[in-house]
Amino acid sequence: MTIILYGSKTSFYTGKVRAYLDWKKIEYEEVLATAEIHRDIIVPIVGRSVIPIVKTEAGDILQDSSCIIDYFESKNGGPSVFPEGPRQLMVALLLELFGDEWLTIPAMHYRWHYNEHWAYREFGATASPDANPEEQYELGKKRGELFKGFCSILGINELTIPAIEKSYEALLAELDAHFSAYDYLLGSRPSIGDYGLIGAFYAHLYRDPASGKIMNRLAPCVVRWVERMLDAKAAPPGSFLPDDEVPATLVPILERLMAELMPWLQETAEIFETWASENPDAEIPRLVGIANYTIEGVSGQRAASPFSLWMLQRPQAHYEQLDQLQRKSVDQMLDRIGGIDAYRYFRAGPKLIFEDYKIKLA
Repeated sequence: MTIILYGSKTSFYTGKVRAYLDWKKIEYEEVLATAEIHRDIIVPIVGRSVIPIVKTEAGDILQDSSCIIDYFESKNGGPSVFPEGPRQLMVALLLELFGDEWLTIPAMHYRWHYNEHWAYREFGATASPDANPEEQYELGKKRGELFKGFCSILGINELTIPAIEKSYEALLAELDAHFSAYDYLLGSRPSIGDYGLIGAFYAHLYRDPASGKIMNRLAPCVVRWVERMLDAKAAPPGSFLPDDEVPATLVPILERLMAELMPWLQETAEIFETWASENPDAEIPRLVGIANYTIEGVSGQRAASPFSLWMLQRPQAHYEQLDQLQRKSVDQMLDRIGGIDAYRYFRAGPKLIFEDYKIKLA
């Protein structure tokens, strides 16, 4: 049986999975997730409309980009996207978290405030490829307005937009400086951190036309990194930097991650811990409240997501299994990026698992 990737070009997390499967040289068929595919395949199995999903050769259905990558890493030999060095693996997992759970903010802002009408056409063409352009636009607008509505949930509003753009342009400059010296985040091989970033940077910020022009103008080396990630089938395996080195060019990016993402995660963990104590037998909802965040000195609020806490547990689990010498090395790296206080983030909240396509208490 052929491996099938159900997704679309416009999908943030499909971009992450597709780039990984191509680099891993895993043979698969990509099937466009039309309205019929959602109705007949995805919703009956997963319980909601979500992409990507992967149907394995054994016929099993995998959902969530990190779970899909973990599955194929465990099943396929060859070079891994997970570095062996404790510092590099911590950095890679943190950057996966940053891309998946924080870069949704600029990705959604630029799509729905710079590329709205283009996105409606793309959504319509995905949902109904055989419809005419006018029908596709109307269908895409109906579907796309739902996604546009998520902007407020993510804390994107008139007050925060200038700060979001300032932060994104600064991040572009920081990444451009790094990718002027390195092919990928940690050397000549992509890591799980690269795949965390590529979802936002390819599917929204490179591919959407107006934001793509911004990236080309401000960060040509980031553009070349995106294109390397897209052309992964032809790429050699490459290697991570020797001696567990974390390049100095990543420090500003990691400092940004610690300053922007971690305080919001901490408050989210506190909100969720209260919710879990009050609802011990309830199914965990996708959102459990509103948490504060600060970006470029501007305060906002965005929804508190238990899923983000499950993603946080990936670097947390790595940290907890380190021996004393390895932990000392990682602590020194965390101190370098202003993250020595991250101990409290890594230890926050009840343990979670992802099972039956849902977040559950462990």
